[in-house]
Amino acid sequence: MNIQWFPGHMAKTRRLLAENLKMIDVVIELLDARIPRSSKNPEIDEIIKDKPRVMAFNKSDLADDKVSKDWQKHYKSIGYSCIFIDSIKGTGINELKAMVNDAVKDKIDRQKQKGYVFRPVRTMVVGVPNVGKSSFINKIAGKASAVTGDRPGVTRGKQWIRINEKIELLDTPGILWPKFDDMEVGSNLAFTGAIKDDIYDIAEVAATLMERLKNTYADKLAARYKLEGIDDMSGLDLLTAAGKKRGCLVSGGEIDLYRIAAIVLDEFRGGKIGRISLERPDDILTVKADKGAKEMEVKEDFENGNQDEN
Repeated sequence: MNIQWFPGHMAKTRRLLAENLKMIDVVIELLDARIPRSSKNPEIDEIIKDKPRVMAFNKSDLADDKVSKDWQKHYKSIGYSCIFIDSIKGTGINELKAMVNDAVKDKIDRQKQKGYVFRPVRTMVVGVPNVGKSSFINKIAGKASAVTGDRPGVTRGKQWIRINEKIELLDTPGILWPKFDDMEVGSNLAFTGAIKDDIYDIAEVAATLMERLKNTYADKLAARYKLEGIDDMSGLDLLTAAGKKRGCLVSGGEIDLYRIAAIVLDEFRGGKIGRISLERPDDILTVKADKGAKEMEVKEDFENGNQDEN
């Protein structure tokens, strides 16, 4: 399952980020707590370079709390300021404001020493589509400042928002990158709704998700859809069985796979299956090891004279 999505307005957003960065003091990089690796746009690092940054993992209420704590330890160990937040309940928002101010404390102190009155801290929030940026902005601002929606691509233009007398925030549209080299990244973004459902086969995506959940959260999956003996079931088997349990039938008694697929994806995204994390810090080491082994294999083939003559 190879999922790719990079509509034209995202190229414009990439240029917008680069053009406005010079007026920004701190970047708030908003990520999905369920998929910390897949929701991290690799182009953001290149765009913002050494600009102070705070990583905020949104939708923490939907993620496995134990796994989230492991992620927090991982990122702190490599020098990133990060916090897990819930933009609906407001969990972590005040701490995030403090982290933003702390990120520019040295700059403010230098300005004061020179006799300047420092203006409000200017921040920019960036992230993939449907990561909850608008809900985050409304919560941090304490009012409905941004258009919200449960589908990717709601925010189309930049907008400045006054958070308080100390912080101003530049909202930007969600942005992906032109090509997902790892097919699992595309799948994870599809599972969580960062990619529009109408560009892929939702039955295939839902079946893939159910197989992933069988391997990681089997008890929660079985309980939600009242399934038994799922160990040897494929993703399609699981989707079909869930459709039967939910009465998703068409004429002739066949299972309506697209109807049950829409239900499964909606319930996963809404946390109804349970608090689930699709990625763990150890996965990064596994990916690097697999990549290194592949590169070594290619190198050995070349040195042994098995290279492609073309």
